[in-house]
This record gives sequence, structure tokens and C-alpha cells, in this order.
Amino acid sequence: MPAYVCVIEMRLHLPHVSSLKEKRRVVKSLAAQLRQRFGAAVAETEEQDSWRQAVLVAALVGGSDTAARADELERFVDARTPDGCYFERALRTLEDIHG
Repeated sequence: MPAYVCVIEMRLHLPHVSSLKEKRRVVKSLAAQLRQRFGAAVAETEEQDSWRQAVLVAALVGGSDTAARADELERFVDARTPDGCYFERALRTLEDIHG
């Protein structure tokens, strides 16, 4: 069975957030939920000083079910960010990565 790596960039629109402190609370909570529920590695990579935007990157590793887990992760995030989010995904096998 091939091993897969999936990297998902999530651009979140957070117009209801009124301070950096509140944004950090929202982002930290979402990242913790993604770690716990999906076993994802998660990092905020851009827009750290913006109140209304957040960019998170999540990585999933696994077998043939990795794409389905990524779909579920995106649905989970979309349901928790009603003001909008955008996803960009790359799914590769370890063979692809090694060249």
C-alpha cells in the first residue's frame, strides 16, 4: 500500500473577530480541533498580524484513505468558518516526493 502526504492550505476570512487576541483564540482552538480529530499537523503560516484573515497549513499522512480524510477536514473547517474560507491542496505519494 502506498503512503500519502497531503498538505492543505486554508485561507480563512474572520470578519466577526475584533482583535488579535480574539483571532488567536479562534485559530488556536481550530488548530487544536484539527490535531485531535484528524491527527493533522497544523501551523499558522501567514497573516499573523491581521485581525480578519488567517492562513493555516495542515498536513495529513496515511494510506489510501488520506484524500477522504482531507475532504472531511475541509468540510469540518468550512462548517466552522461561515464567513468564508478557501482551500488549496496537494496530495503526493512518498514515491512522488522522492522523485
